[in-house]
Amino acid sequence: MTARRIPYLIVTALSIATLVILLLMGRNPTCPCGWVDLWGTVGTSEGSQQVFDWYWPSHLLHGFIFYAALWLVARRVEIGWRLVIATAVECAWEIAENTNAVIERYREVTISLDYYGDSVLNSASDITAMLLGFWLARRLPIWASLVIVIGFELLTLWIIRDNLTLNVVMLLYPIEAIAEWQASG
Repeated sequence: MTARRIPYLIVTALSIATLVILLLMGRNPTCPCGWVDLWGTVGTSEGSQQVFDWYWPSHLLHGFIFYAALWLVARRVEIGWRLVIATAVECAWEIAENTNAVIERYREVTISLDYYGDSVLNSASDITAMLLGFWLARRLPIWASLVIVIGFELLTLWIIRDNLTLNVVMLLYPIEAIAEWQASG
């Protein structure tokens, strides 16, 4: 095995370990509704239990953001090791996002009133989205990356009245006017 493969093995191990931790935390492997579908229905407890949901683009954008941030602060670090860092952050978020404290926070201050956490299947999809976003950010010109980030933020804002930006704002510093606007749709 070459040294260049080690980071990618670590990425794989981190991803699998995260899914095992989520199972040990009691997260559902798949939707408790009894079926696996490609897309969860927005505004239902099934929403984040299927393979994809409307927050999948946010995880894709995590990959773009992590790539850009690590390019800025760790440009000299080999790309594989930057991917390890990005994966560790994404996996840590997947675990934190599925703790009772964060689930309750989502339900209290965001539009996600029917959020009960992600299924392990959905978390695997979210981690994959981040990996895809990281890869795309590395391959695409900066202008194309910006178009994708802005495009997905606007698309999800239009369709579900939520996106990565609003999600972060509402989790950290809820604004009543945003909550009212989101609820009015």
